Amino acid sequence: MIKLRLKRFGKKREASYRIVAINNLARRDGRPLEELGFYNPRTDEVKLNIPGIVKRLQQGAQPTDTVRSILVKANVFEQVSATVAS
Repeated sequence: MIKLRLKRFGKKREASYRIVAINNLARRDGRPLEELGFYNPRTDEVKLNIPGIVKRLQQGAQPTDTVRSILVKANVFEQVSATVAS
């Protein structure tokens, strides 16, 4: 199963995360299938590849709880339902 989850990078105590599509059996910082965004919890900076995320969600990828909350704030699920309806 493909998951949308966070991949940690950065220095100690200054972590940033990439939002990636990865096999659920792979380790946290393993090689992703695709990098779909960026999240910095210290500054709440978020950059998303919306078309790529929508494509992965339509293919059946499951976001983790943290990634789901980031996507809800960015209104990504509304775009997924809009493309399915049309």
